[in-house]
Amino acid sequence: MTMPHRQAATRASAKPPSRAKAARPPPVKPAKPATPRRRNLLWRAIGVLLGAIVLCWCGGFLWFLLNTYSPSVPPVHADGIVVLTGGGERLKTAFQLLSEQRADRLLISGVPEGVGLNDVARSTHLAPPPEGTHVTVGHQALTTLGNAEETAAWAQRHSIHSLIVVTAGYHMPRALLELSRVMPGVRLYPMRVQPPAIYDGAKVQIWRLLLGEYTKWLLAQLDASRGVEILRQAGNA
Repeated sequence: MTMPHRQAATRASAKPPSRAKAARPPPVKPAKPATPRRRNLLWRAIGVLLGAIVLCWCGGFLWFLLNTYSPSVPPVHADGIVVLTGGGERLKTAFQLLSEQRADRLLISGVPEGVGLNDVARSTHLAPPPEGTHVTVGHQALTTLGNAEETAAWAQRHSIHSLIVVTAGYHMPRALLELSRVMPGVRLYPMRVQPPAIYDGAKVQIWRLLLGEYTKWLLAQLDASRGVEILRQAGNA
């Protein structure tokens, strides 16, 4: 009669004691490598972005060329004329505008120190403006930004509100940009002067010149020239 109880006790004693299972951290799943489809989409997006940048650059350069070679028509009359030195054709154009009484005053910006009006006229084989004309020779400017600042100071002294700007066609976009920044209230009339060699598109030097000026204009859009000017002045101090 006692056998079943003994067997039950034996089976009960044979069971291993229950143990609490140790907590284990969840397994970390390895990162899935990018699928070929994802890689293709990424490269396609990069290609579209680079294509858009190249398209914008080419479009901007086309606008730059059209602006460079556009003919200029001077106004009937303006308060003043500024010519940015760099060639005899620019001075000849400025002197002619002054003799036609297109303006009352002329600023020749960017002349080396110690060089006067007669020296400038003699070096370019031009007759100086007639007596009684108001011509100022500026010696402060060394860069296009310097031309703009020198012109702004001169325009403020003489109450200039409209200004004919004489410079090379390829230089005009950057010159107008810098002048408009320092003289927002002055109306600017571009008078582009084209060197004869600028029409020779077969020369590599011409395309190098145009591309270089276009790059400078792009940097001027970012106002990088002002930072370079500040660094230059700090280096000379």
